[in-house]
Amino acid sequence: MSRRVVLLRCALLSSVAVVNCSCSSIDRLKNVGEQPSLSTVDNPTTKPGYKPVQMPMPTPQPATFNPNSLWRNGSRAFFKDQRAHQVGDILTVKVNINDTAQFANETQRTRTTTEDSAISNFIGANSITSSRAPLPGALLTTNGQSSTDGKGTINRTEELQTNVAAVVTQMLPNGNLVIEGKQEIKVNFEVRELIVAGIVRPEDIDSDNTIDLPKIAEARVAYGGRGQITDFQQPPLGQQVMDVILPF
Repeated sequence: MSRRVVLLRCALLSSVAVVNCSCSSIDRLKNVGEQPSLSTVDNPTTKPGYKPVQMPMPTPQPATFNPNSLWRNGSRAFFKDQRAHQVGDILTVKVNINDTAQFANETQRTRTTTEDSAISNFIGANSITSSRAPLPGALLTTNGQSSTDGKGTINRTEELQTNVAAVVTQMLPNGNLVIEGKQEIKVNFEVRELIVAGIVRPEDIDSDNTIDLPKIAEARVAYGGRGQITDFQQPPLGQQVMDVILPF
C-alpha cells in the first residue's frame, strides 16, 4: 500500500470524524441550559439497527393429543400460565452484579547471543592491509543482547443491583423468548440508562414472572448515562479525534 493511499484514508477518516463531532456539537448546543430529555417508548423491532436473533434449533416434534383428556402434551401447567410466554408480554429481570477481579502478571525475558566464525585467515584475508590497520583475526563476530520486563495489575470491583422490566420481542421456534428492556431515570440534569437484552427459557421464569440475570443466555447489559456530568467526564472532541488519527 502506497504512502499516498494511507494519507488519503487518514484524511477521509478525519473528515468523517469531524462531521460526526460537528453533528454532536450542534445537538449539544441545542440543549444548552435545558434538561436532557427522555427517549420515547417505541417498538424496538422497528429500529433501523434491529436484527432478529437466529439460534440453532432442534427438529420440530409433531403435537400429540390424548383422547378424552384435558391435559395437552408439552404444557407447563394444568391451568393457564401467567408468566410471559409470547411476543408483547412483560417480565422483570433481576440485575444483581457483584464482580471482583484481581490479577497480577509479570513477564521477564532476557536473551544474549554471540556469534564467532572462528575463521582467522580465510583465503589470505589477514595479509590484506588497509591504510590504517590490518583486518581483524576473525572475519565474522556478532554480539546481541535484549531484555523485556512487563508488569500488569488489575484490581476491579463492580456492583449493580436493580430490577428492570423487559418486553418479549421475539419467540424462537424452540419456545425460547428474546427479551429487551430499557430503563431511564432522570435526576436533575443527568439521565441514567439501563438496558438489558438476551434469550430466556420459559422454564427459568419464576412464578412471580421474574428471572435472574445469570439465567439469561447471550445477556447484554449496558449501564451508563448522558447529561452534564457525563459531558464533563468526556475528553474534548478535538482530543478524541486526535487520539483516533495520531499513530503515537
